[in-house]
Amino acid sequence: MKLYSWITSSLRAKMLTMFVLLTAFPLILVGMITYRMSYETVSKHSVATIQLTAEHLKNDIDSLFSDNRKFLDISKNPNVLRFLLIQNETYQEAKDILNTFSLYRDTYRLSDRISNMMLFNLYGKGISERKGIFELDQDLSKYPVFVNLMKHPDKVMIIPPLSSQRPDYFDHSSDEGQFAVSIVSTVKQEITDEVIGYMVITLDASVISNFCNNMHIGENGFFYVANEKGQPIIIPDRSERFTSFDDTEFKLLKGNTGNFTRSVNGVDHFVVYTSSEQTGWKIIGEVPLKEVLKDADRIERLIGVIVIFTIIFTITLYFFISSKLIHPIRFLKKKMRQAASGFLDAKVHQMGRDEIADLGLSFNTMLDKIKILIETSIKEQEMIKIAELRTLQAQINPHFLYNTLDSIIWLAENRKSEEVIEIVHALTTFFRISLSRGRDLITIKDEIEHIGNYLIIQKMRYRDILDYEIQIEEDILKCQILKMTLQPLVENALYHGIKNKRGKGMIRISGSFLSNETIQIIIHDNGAGMTPERLQQLQASLDQEVKDELKQDGGFGFGNVHQRLRLYHGDLYGLELESELGVGTTVTVNIPVRREFDEKSFPGGR
Repeated sequence: MKLYSWITSSLRAKMLTMFVLLTAFPLILVGMITYRMSYETVSKHSVATIQLTAEHLKNDIDSLFSDNRKFLDISKNPNVLRFLLIQNETYQEAKDILNTFSLYRDTYRLSDRISNMMLFNLYGKGISERKGIFELDQDLSKYPVFVNLMKHPDKVMIIPPLSSQRPDYFDHSSDEGQFAVSIVSTVKQEITDEVIGYMVITLDASVISNFCNNMHIGENGFFYVANEKGQPIIIPDRSERFTSFDDTEFKLLKGNTGNFTRSVNGVDHFVVYTSSEQTGWKIIGEVPLKEVLKDADRIERLIGVIVIFTIIFTITLYFFISSKLIHPIRFLKKKMRQAASGFLDAKVHQMGRDEIADLGLSFNTMLDKIKILIETSIKEQEMIKIAELRTLQAQINPHFLYNTLDSIIWLAENRKSEEVIEIVHALTTFFRISLSRGRDLITIKDEIEHIGNYLIIQKMRYRDILDYEIQIEEDILKCQILKMTLQPLVENALYHGIKNKRGKGMIRISGSFLSNETIQIIIHDNGAGMTPERLQQLQASLDQEVKDELKQDGGFGFGNVHQRLRLYHGDLYGLELESELGVGTTVTVNIPVRREFDEKSFPGGR
C-alpha cells in the first residue's frame, strides 16, 4: 500500500515505474524463456552424459566378465575331465592341469585379474592354483549355488563379494587382501552331457572398484555396483557419503536403465542406473543435483546479471531525462502549492518556450485574475454581512417595542401614572443604548444596563411572577460585546420559562472570564424548561439558517443571537443550551475578549 501511494503521488515516480516496467518485464520474460530452454537443453545434455558414462562403465564390467568367462573352456580339456572322473591321479596328471591353467593365462588378456582357478568333482576331489590337489569334506548339495547349477547346468553364476551363497572354501579375498568375485560353472561329461564337477574362477573385486573410481560425475558424484535387489556389493573410494536406498527407491531400480532424483540429508541427488548383461548387476551413478545443473545455474546467474544491469542502466537514463523534463514541472508544482496556501504572488519565471513554459504563463495570468476576484468577493461579502446584520437588528427592535407599548397601554388603562413614567424613562434609556449612534459593538457595562432597563419594564408588568439578579465581574465591564446580545435571551427566559411556571420565577445573569481569550455570560432561569426532544431540536438548529424555526418558536431569540455572534466572531463563539423539564434553562454566551474599542475591524463598523 505504501509503495502504491508513493508511485501514484508523483509524476517522477510514475515515469520511473514505467521505465523499469517497460524494460524489466520484457527482459525478465525473455530471460525466463531463455533460461527454461537452456535449462532443459543443459539438463538433457547432462543426463545423457551421465547415462553414457554409466553405459561405458557397464560395458567395461561386461567386457571384464566376458573375457574371463573364456577361462571356463578349461573345463573341456580332456585332462580335466579325466581328473574329475577318476579317483586316483598321478602327479603328472595334476601337473598337466596346472600347466593348462598357466597356458590359458598366457593366451588370454586380463588374466592378471584372476587371482585363482579351481576345479572339483561331485565327491569333493579338487585342484586349484593356490592349493594344488585337495579334498572337500563338505556336502555340496547344501549350498544354493550348486543346487541352482544342478537345475540349470548351462548357467554361469557370478557370486559377488560377501554373498550369502558363497561356500566357505571359496576364496573370499585376493592375494592382495581385496574382496573377490567368483565365476562358477558346471563341468559336463562330453558324451552324456552329465554334470561331473564344477569350475570356479576368482576375480579381484578391486578391478571393478577401479573401474568405478576412474569414472567421475562432477566433483562429488560416484558410481557403484549393486545386485539385482539394489543392495550395494562394490562401493568405490569416492563414496564416503554413500546412503542406502529405502524401499520406495528400490522400486525405481526395476528397469534395465533409467534415472530419478532422491533426497539425501536434505540434499537432492540425481541417480542414473543401467544393468549389466553379463552379471545382472546394477551399475548406479549418484551425484548432487546442483552439480548436474551447474551449467544451467550459470546461465540463470548470467541472465539475472543482465536484467539487473539493464534496470540500473534504465534508472540512470531515467534520472538524466527526468532532470531535463521533471524539474520544470516540480518547480511549477511548488509554485502552485504556494498559491494554494494563499500566497498569490507565487509567480513562475520564464522556463523556456515549450508547453511547460506556456503552462507557467497561464498560471501567472490565473493568479492575477484570482487576486482581482478575491478582492471583489471580499467587498461583496462585507456588503452582504452588513445587510444581514442590519436585517437581524431590525427584527429585534420592533418585536420588543410591540411588547413594551402593550405594557404601557395596560398601565395607562389602570391609571398607574408613576409606573407609566418609570417605564417610559426605562424605554427611552433602552432605545438610547439600542441606537448607540449606529455602532454594532458596545461595552458589556452598557449591555448590562440595557437588559436592566428591559427587566425594569417587564417587572412592572409581571411583578407577581418575576424577580432577577445580575452578578457581573468588574474586570469584564469595559470589554466589548455585540449590542442586543443578551436582551433577546432574557426575553426568551421570561416568555418561555417564567410565564409557563407556577409561582414566582428567578432570572440570574452572571459573567466572568473563561480564559484569556474568552468571556462567558450565563443567563439562567428556573422556569418550565424543555423536553429533551425540544432541546435537541434547538441545539441542532443553532448551526443552521434558523429564521423559519424561530418564527415557529414565537420570538427571535436563540437562533438570531447565535447567528449574529457567528457572523461577527467566527464559528468558535456563540450560544450553548442546557435545559431540564420542570427545572429550568441555562443559556451560555461565549464571546472573544476585546478590551479596546475598534469597530473598524468588524463588518458594518463606522
